[in-house]
Amino acid sequence: MATRRRRYAPQVHPFRFAVQLARATSGEGWAQAARRVETLGYDVLAMPDHLGNQLSPLAALSAAAAATTRLRVCAFVFANDYRHPLILAREAATLDLLSGGRFEMGLGAGWMVEDYRRLGMSYDPGPRRVDRLEEAIPLMKRLLAGETVTHDGPHYHLVRAGVGVETVQKPRPPLAVGAGGPRMLRLAAREADIVGLLPGFSGEGRARLLQATEAATAEKVALVREAAGDRFERLELNIWLADAGMVGGGNSLLGSATAAARWVPAAVVRSPYVLYGTLGALRERLLRRRDRLGISYYTIPGWAMEEMADRKSVV
Repeated sequence: MATRRRRYAPQVHPFRFAVQLARATSGEGWAQAARRVETLGYDVLAMPDHLGNQLSPLAALSAAAAATTRLRVCAFVFANDYRHPLILAREAATLDLLSGGRFEMGLGAGWMVEDYRRLGMSYDPGPRRVDRLEEAIPLMKRLLAGETVTHDGPHYHLVRAGVGVETVQKPRPPLAVGAGGPRMLRLAAREADIVGLLPGFSGEGRARLLQATEAATAEKVALVREAAGDRFERLELNIWLADAGMVGGGNSLLGSATAAARWVPAAVVRSPYVLYGTLGALRERLLRRRDRLGISYYTIPGWAMEEMADRKSVV
């Protein structure tokens, strides 16, 4: 039998699955949720970084790590404009130390207009926000690697700055960058360990839904591959799922029907940002997508984590 040739990365990354959670009504409730994510066999507990109805990610991730033994924790992603690189690097190094090396750093340029309004900050055009992120990422990487950094740039000024905390992971915790537009994708390809593929956002902070297709995602991966060069094989590609559901596998008919009703239009175009179907269909889809595009890391919304608990059977 002829061997099928891979179109992109010859190296196959193992599948990883994260659960995104953001809210809890008590400390014990949050700890129980984190332990449930771990018990179900997920690899990572991820949190967004917004100023609305959600827990503060740094404190919540620290509590989640303390309540578990294996589960990795990450913010997907910290908004660069809200946080100075030195302060965030110090918090990240502390969290990596206290979690026993289970922290993953996520960074993005910031996109939610309402967050900027609440902070009283100007929602600058995308290129300016990316300018700041492009300067901040190398600083963060150097600080987390234990360097003492002096820097005088257009946006950040540091004088013999260091985090004062030695991370468990060497040379530093892995860096994830959420990226949708061409410039962000190229930046992530050069600097990140994990590239979070996104549909991209308009100048008003609205998701570009026309980019949430398999074809558009393939174009993004091709851009990342070109910009990464020899680094591409080492990159882990992530998709944040807007929704997920599994038909069969013990799920209730009502639950499956509800998931189908939510995402029939997206399922028709087989959007990578929706994962819905039978066990066999999901297996075929995930393996094909990893083989063709190299995508191996999926973030599942918290409301779907029980329904997707059999996902390990898929791969």
